[in-house]
Amino acid sequence: MAAVNLIGSYNYALVRFGVDRHLASYAALDLAGRVTAAGGWTRAVWLLGGAGAMGTGIWSMHYIGMLAFILPIPVAYDWPTVLLSLFAAILASVVALGVVSGRKWVGSERSPEVS
Repeated sequence: MAAVNLIGSYNYALVRFGVDRHLASYAALDLAGRVTAAGGWTRAVWLLGGAGAMGTGIWSMHYIGMLAFILPIPVAYDWPTVLLSLFAAILASVVALGVVSGRKWVGSERSPEVS
């Protein structure tokens, strides 16, 4: 069988839009200070809100980048896999914001930071 070279191109307007999604991640990391300062259910709300913003920002940046790449063949995405990857990005963001917030986790030897 002969090899076929697929030559792709980019929709640069979509690429620019994808780069703008990084701002959502920056905003979420800025919320880490609010997570650290808050306590109880307020901390959980800030943590989940920040993780939602950061996870969807990271996820959308990657998917917009994939959509911006144009190939001469049809490309389709499996919706359950797409939604699973969104859930994974948000879950990873919960963990990341929890770690950078500097609070003590259950069973951890790490103590909260005092300002």
